[in-house]
Amino acid sequence: MPNHLHFLVKIGEAPLAKIAKGLKRYTAREANKLLRRTGEFWFADHFDVYMRDAEHELKTRRYIENNPVRALLVREPKEWPWSSARFCDEYGELRV
Repeated sequence: MPNHLHFLVKIGEAPLAKIAKGLKRYTAREANKLLRRTGEFWFADHFDVYMRDAEHELKTRRYIENNPVRALLVREPKEWPWSSARFCDEYGELRV
């Protein structure tokens, strides 16, 4: 998405805040290089949700994959180049 990021990740022992911080640090550095700018790139906070079960995880993944469609950026989730939907089979199962 042009103005925000969704990601679904399974974590082990590492705190989610540490994972998010590392991801934001790396992507901010790389984005600033591409944009030829310096300074803050991301807001300081993040929002997380605990996945209760496989059904909740699937609903969340579908919500994330359909986000560019709802924003009228693409017609189908698979068309969004940064989406996991590109790796789903004809039944919607993620194949990576």
